[in-house]
Amino acid sequence: MSQTTAGRVPGQPSGPGAEGSRGILGRLLLFLRQVVGELRKVVTPTRRELVNYVLVVLVFVAFMMVLISVLDLAFGQAALWVFGQGSNAAGG
Repeated sequence: MSQTTAGRVPGQPSGPGAEGSRGILGRLLLFLRQVVGELRKVVTPTRRELVNYVLVVLVFVAFMMVLISVLDLAFGQAALWVFGQGSNAAGG
């Protein structure tokens, strides 16, 4: 399948070896055009959406903190049960 001018994606090289034929300035300008093109696609959330996202993240972080703390306590108690307190060492 050949690539025609109509089917060509803007900002991509037009043929084999086209990327190498651009100078450093041409590649830099192409990169900057692509960055600006991507930034135009960004949708800024509304205030309500932003507050909602922040609350979801804070609730998730708080949940994970509680979960990890409980697991840490449980594994610590299990280790003490399996290995003992260490105060029953030989000698003494």
